[in-house]
Amino acid sequence: MEILVIGAGVGGLAVARGLLTAGHQVRVFEQAPAPRTGGKAVLIWSNGTAILNDLGVSLDGTGARIDRIDALTADGRLRTSMNIAHAADRYGFPTKAIPRRHLQERLADGLPDDLIRYGMSCQSVTQDNDRVTATFSDGSTATGDLLIGADGHHSAVRRCLWGDGAVRPATFGTWQGLSPIDIALTSTHHHLMITGREGSCGLMPAGEGLLQWWFDVRWSSTDKRPAAPLTELRRRFGRWASPVPEVLAAASEDDLEFFGHHWNKVRQVWGEGRITLVGDAAHTMPPTLGQGANQTLEDAWVLGRELAKDGDDPAVRLRAYEKARYPHISLVSGLARRNPANWRIPPLIGRLFPETSQTAMLARYSNRLTALAVQSA
Repeated sequence: MEILVIGAGVGGLAVARGLLTAGHQVRVFEQAPAPRTGGKAVLIWSNGTAILNDLGVSLDGTGARIDRIDALTADGRLRTSMNIAHAADRYGFPTKAIPRRHLQERLADGLPDDLIRYGMSCQSVTQDNDRVTATFSDGSTATGDLLIGADGHHSAVRRCLWGDGAVRPATFGTWQGLSPIDIALTSTHHHLMITGREGSCGLMPAGEGLLQWWFDVRWSSTDKRPAAPLTELRRRFGRWASPVPEVLAAASEDDLEFFGHHWNKVRQVWGEGRITLVGDAAHTMPPTLGQGANQTLEDAWVLGRELAKDGDDPAVRLRAYEKARYPHISLVSGLARRNPANWRIPPLIGRLFPETSQTAMLARYSNRLTALAVQSA
């Protein structure tokens, strides 16, 4: 089949890799004028690294392996601890923190040079019984058998299907940076999550001497940005336990970016006819579980498997993909909306949670790991 993919982010590239390998003709259209090189680090859990392995993408030599996540109080007391290495042992795939640009580069490596057309902003999509057409801002069009909307939070394809207003602001926003910060944590496999009355802080090694750091604060879409955000973060969080003050002292405004959290209710059917969505276009969610990129990869994996099946109308296969993804992604999205990264669980209660609980949760989040478990059984 001839398949159009709108968007060349993590989802679009993963979809393209899988479909090309299966023998489909693929064209990718990206509104940015050139490959994206920005963004901070992302956490790729075992479900994500398993899918990357299936797509022929290795993360060897980049990023940092994460073996443990400790949740602390603002004064440094342990709330909960998660043994992430246990999930790697169970499923055979590690969890890694990696700069987003490196993930994009690995996904793009080996793809045809002319696969992606840049500077192509999708304005509308239409379809009939046999074909689907995308129209772009320069007036040009592209027609194929199927169209995959992988164009993110502000998806033009979703807007054509659902109308405006589907995505809503959530209650937190994130200030984040990816910096060469010389503290002991940066060279470990240890991820910290720290919560207090002022908000929350995450600290995660990302390889090559880089530390991914972020601060979640209460946020409304009507809030004005502070004139000196790093100064405000130092005022708010500077008295927290080490290493938070050291990170804030070493950070610079040049490293800093902000994004407000958003969410949409996951639909049981999120496509129509010969059109479907993947990633944030289908299920925008807060980053509080670190599953955003992983769930996008899960979409690409399930979509590829469904389109590899013979005998059905392609639109039927797209609905089967959405049906297969719905139980997993609705679980993840609903929990992410509750902002678990910002929960202040009392230490005495937190210690009752088993350190290996994340291993079981990953299987519940994942079509890929669930399939692996069934095959093993």
